[in-house]
Amino acid sequence: MIVRHLGHTDFKTIMECFLSAFENYYVKMPTDYDFYKQRWKAAKVDFNLSYGMFDDDQLVGFIIHAIDERQGEHIAFNTGTGVIPEYRGKKIVKSIYEYAIPDLIRNGITKSVLEVIIENEKAVKAYEGVGFKICKTFKCFGGELVAGESQVEVEKIPFHEVLWEQIPNQDKYSWDFHSRCLKNGNSSYYYVYNENKVESFFAINIENGTINQLEVLVNQKGNWNRLLWAVHSVLKQVRIINVDDRLVDKLAALEQAGLKKTVNQYEMELSLFLEKP
Repeated sequence: MIVRHLGHTDFKTIMECFLSAFENYYVKMPTDYDFYKQRWKAAKVDFNLSYGMFDDDQLVGFIIHAIDERQGEHIAFNTGTGVIPEYRGKKIVKSIYEYAIPDLIRNGITKSVLEVIIENEKAVKAYEGVGFKICKTFKCFGGELVAGESQVEVEKIPFHEVLWEQIPNQDKYSWDFHSRCLKNGNSSYYYVYNENKVESFFAINIENGTINQLEVLVNQKGNWNRLLWAVHSVLKQVRIINVDDRLVDKLAALEQAGLKKTVNQYEMELSLFLEKP
């Protein structure tokens, strides 16, 4: 078996391996190829810096990386790792990383980041064995919103009119929900007005019901209820993924609005340094 980058591997081969690896996963994964084309394009996936394990010509395991500059770091975000069932237990992910890390360093990557479901203890330990450390804990929710009725005005705005520098907690969003990735996606963006002033903001993907960002901009009584009522006026059945567990007010508001906890995730990171000669 040999590891090489995925830049010369056709999309169909990657998807067949991906779906086989994620069959019977902790959460049900979409199977539509176009979904992943759009998602990976928005996330800035670079297949030349993504890697696969090949047994002859068969792709049996992979690490797919999105690449971007964030907070002064050149980051490779692991947007998907998997091994097909019949090849598990052969330390394939570790072998891929042994190849990938030096190649990422040669290409100027300074940090590698990934997300993993907390209950997937085997995967957490495998990543720790590579050198990754837990840096964030995320909570995920889903269900039908139950929000007290409020008198608010909701204004839909285009991405380029959002004053992103005024939207708090951008450093606490996971990779796919940061504004740098939303820019290339298909979310809708809304300001919520209370007493003729912008009080809050949300971004939502209408097609799949995912709330990508949710923030209050003015700290005053009832602000979270008004925000969630505004979301409710756009879409009732929603999910929100990867809420940083330090955002206690947001977490409390989501639970009060009737959303149920689904899974929890860690964000893990590995700093990459050029070895001195």
